[in-house]
Amino acid sequence: MTMNQRMNKLWPLLMAGSIGAMGVQAASADDYQLLVGSYTAGQSQGIYRLAFDIRTGQIDARPLQVIKSENPSWLTLSKDQRHLFVVNENGPGQADPVGRVSSYAIDPKTHVLSLINQVQSLGSEPTHSSLSADGSYLFVSNYSVAEDPGGTLAVLPVAADGKLKTVVQMSSHPASRVNPERQASAHVHSTIPSPDGRYVFSNDLGADKVFAYRFDPKANPELPLTPATPAFVQLPPGSGPRHLLFSADGKHAWLTMEMSAQVAVFDYHDGQLEQTQMVDLAAGQPVSDKAAAALHASADGKYLYVSNRGTANQLLVFAIDPATGHLNELQRRAVEGDHPREFSLDPSGRFLLIANQKSNQIVVVERDAKTGLLGKTVQKLPMDAPSDLRFLLRQ
Repeated sequence: MTMNQRMNKLWPLLMAGSIGAMGVQAASADDYQLLVGSYTAGQSQGIYRLAFDIRTGQIDARPLQVIKSENPSWLTLSKDQRHLFVVNENGPGQADPVGRVSSYAIDPKTHVLSLINQVQSLGSEPTHSSLSADGSYLFVSNYSVAEDPGGTLAVLPVAADGKLKTVVQMSSHPASRVNPERQASAHVHSTIPSPDGRYVFSNDLGADKVFAYRFDPKANPELPLTPATPAFVQLPPGSGPRHLLFSADGKHAWLTMEMSAQVAVFDYHDGQLEQTQMVDLAAGQPVSDKAAAALHASADGKYLYVSNRGTANQLLVFAIDPATGHLNELQRRAVEGDHPREFSLDPSGRFLLIANQKSNQIVVVERDAKTGLLGKTVQKLPMDAPSDLRFLLRQ
C-alpha cells in the first residue's frame, strides 16, 4: 500500500478524532483559512474549514470546522466575507433528490460558519452560483443532468442579513442537440454578472450559447432579468460553454468550453461580448479525452490558469496580453491526480491548490509570481471528492 493510500484510509479517522475532541478548533495567527466544498456520496460530510500555512504551502489535515451539508459543490462568498452561499448539487437518485441553496453567516473574528437558512433551487443539480454586484441577488445555475426538466437559471433575492428568499425568476434555454447524449436539453453551467453589474451572462453547455440579460432590479424586483440585445453569443456547435471570467479592468473575458476543450477570448463593452481568439487545449490529442473546466487569473492580471480534465488532467498556464486579452501558452503541468474540477491561487500568489475530485485529494504546488510558472508539489492532502476551494481573508 502506498503512502497516499494509507493517508486516504487514515484521513476520515483524523477528521473524526478532531471533530469529536474539539468540535471547532482554533487556527494559528500565522495561518489563513480555507473553505473546501465537496460531493458527499462517499466519505465527505460537506464543507471543511482548514488552516493553510502561507509560508510553507501546507494545509493542516485537522479541520477547524466541519459543516455537514449534502453535496456543497460550489461556494460563493459575499464581498465582505460575512456570508457564504452554497449550492447543494442534489438531484434524482441521490440521498437528497432536491436541489437546494444554503446560506451561512461567517464570524468576522473566528471565521466560524453557522447556518442561516436553506431554500430550494427549483431545479436539479445546481452547480454554480454568483452574487449581483450589490449582493442583493444570487444567480443559481441548475445544471440538470436529466433531459427532463433540463437546466435553468434561478434568481434568488438575498436579504441584508444574508437570508435567502425563495426563487423569484426562472429562465430556460433551447438546447442545441448537437451532441445527443449531452445536449438534448439545456444545461446551465454558470452565470456571471458583468463587471459594471448591469448585465448577467449565463453559460449553457446544452445550448452552445452564452445568454445575456439586463439586470435592473429597480424596474422590477420580482423579475430583475430581461433579455439583452443581442440576447446571446453563439459558440461553435458541440463546444459546451462552462465558465466565464472577466479581466480585472472589465475589457476582456475568457470562457472555457468543456466539450471542445477550448478557451474563447472576448472583448467586452456595454453588455456585448465579441470573440477575438480561440485557444485549443487539446494540443493534437482527441478532444473526447479532454474536458476544459475551471479558469482563474493571477491577482496582477498577467497570467491565466485553466484546468483540463478528461485523460489530460493538466493545468495550463497562459500569459495575458494586457492590450487584447489574448493568451499565449507558457506551460502544461500534470495535476498529479484525476479530474481537477477547481483550483485556487493562495493569497500570497506563491502557491496554487488543485481540487482533484476523482482521485480524492488536494494538491498544492509552488508558483513563481514573476514568471507565472508552476513548480514542485509541496503537498498531497487526502480529501474525499473536493469540488471547490475558497480562501478567507484575514480581518
